Parts: sequence; C-alpha cells; structure tokens
Amino acid sequence: MASEKVPMLPEGHRRLSEQVRHLKQVERPAVVEAIESARAHGDLSENAEYHAAKERQGQIEATIADLDDQLSRAMVIDPSTLSGNKVVFGATVTLIDEDKKKVKYQLVGQSEADAKDGKISFNSPLGRALIGREVGDDVEVSTPSGDHYYGIAKVEFV
Repeated sequence: MASEKVPMLPEGHRRLSEQVRHLKQVERPAVVEAIESARAHGDLSENAEYHAAKERQGQIEATIADLDDQLSRAMVIDPSTLSGNKVVFGATVTLIDEDKKKVKYQLVGQSEADAKDGKISFNSPLGRALIGREVGDDVEVSTPSGDHYYGIAKVEFV
C-alpha cells in the first residue's frame, strides 16, 4: 500500500512542495528556537512552553514525513495533455443535476480536493461514479445525504 502512486495535478504537486519547503525552512527552525528558549527557563518537568514546543515539533515532523511520502509517490498528471470524451483523472466535467442545474467539477487528487472551488477527489463517491463514463451518460451517486442523479453534459481537459 505504501508504494501506491498518488495522482495529482501539477499545481497540487507545486503546492505540496511549497508546503514542505515552508515547514522545513520556516516552521522547523522556529520550533527549534522555541525549544531552546524554553529549555533555558530551567526545570523541564513543569515547563509548559517546552512541552508545547516539543509537541509542535512532533506535529511538524509528522506533517513533513507525510508530505514527503506523498511527493515521493506523486504521479503528476497535466490535464492539458489529455483529450477525449471519457472522464479520467484531471478532467473537468459539466453535469446536469436532477433540477436541470449545471454543476462543474474537476477530478483531482485527495490532497487537492475543495468542493467549494469545484475540485472533487477522484476517490469521492461522485468521482468514482464519473471515472470511465462519457458525455451523454447518466450517473447515480449514493451519498450520506441520499441518492443523486446527474447527466454528463461535457468533458474538458484544461
């Protein structure tokens, strides 16, 4: 499981790389400085600042390890190099919902998903239902809030 590829868009890869850089170059040195400063206050057994800084250091290191792992397994997919009318990772899909309203989503990696921004994970219930489908297909999606029905109106690669 640990060697499974993690699909992501170029901007998602860039964002994760930037986050790792920030953690390593800004957050990590700041927490090391906070630990040294707290250590100078004496008795560590009752030093709240020291314990808080050590806990923050653990969080930073765990986040760096997780992000480094994702980046090492990244499979960067540029949607502009894709074409066709089948829904695949990176596709931007225009759907018609049950109320005849258009909704538009891009299928992205889990770390990039933001439904408010029109980006849904390819692993989400809707993402899984859309993968492999084509323009004109109808899709039924079961979610905790009930079943939803969509028609695929357009597939774009932008």
